[in-house]
Amino acid sequence: MPNLAIVGYGKMGRLIEELAPEFEFSVALKRDPLLWPAPLIAEDFRDIDVAIDFTVPEAVRKNVETIASFGVNLVIGTTGWLEHADALKRAVERHGTGLVWSPNFSIGVNVFFRLVAEAARLLAAQPEYGAWAWEIHHAVKKDAPSGTLLKLVDEMKNAGYARAIDVSSNRAGMAPGTHEIGFDSAADTITLRHAARSREGFARGALKAAQWVIGKKGFHEFGEIIFAEPRP
Repeated sequence: MPNLAIVGYGKMGRLIEELAPEFEFSVALKRDPLLWPAPLIAEDFRDIDVAIDFTVPEAVRKNVETIASFGVNLVIGTTGWLEHADALKRAVERHGTGLVWSPNFSIGVNVFFRLVAEAARLLAAQPEYGAWAWEIHHAVKKDAPSGTLLKLVDEMKNAGYARAIDVSSNRAGMAPGTHEIGFDSAADTITLRHAARSREGFARGALKAAQWVIGKKGFHEFGEIIFAEPRP
């Protein structure tokens, strides 16, 4: 079994640990820089094949730069750090390691990205349709709007939808995450929605990414991996 390190041992970290054997991983290391402030050291990562980070946005850059310097590949499940994307990419390239990131590791959400992009493409030349983007998450989620909602808006724009998109967020209760994209005209309304029932989909996707990135190099987005055409 390849050895897995879990960096960030909150609800997602514990779920990753629970599901890891199903993906043929041995959890060999658990670290939470917020709960256990001891620094990440190379000796602890000596036999680690891949690390999964589910921490907080402000910790991601240091975690990636440190773990990449140990020669260990990474999966980043934390969101809200994209302003540091160029620095993380440089760190991965400098140390010859591999990294997979995503604003959302749910397979369903990654399908949803593509459905929303196609709807935006089809409606780009129909000026009577306005658009909105909305999400709700549990009250303790740090970033708002979510990284997933920002990705959905980017997908719409990249598909050619150049008109204004009204973006809004809510934080309440224990909601694991709902994202909604809508297009409205005087004649009708089109609504596309993805609702997560639990965190399990995110954990399973992150473990799939961890399986894939072992032995790989470079900075990769999860959606590019799961929908890539198999090579002959």
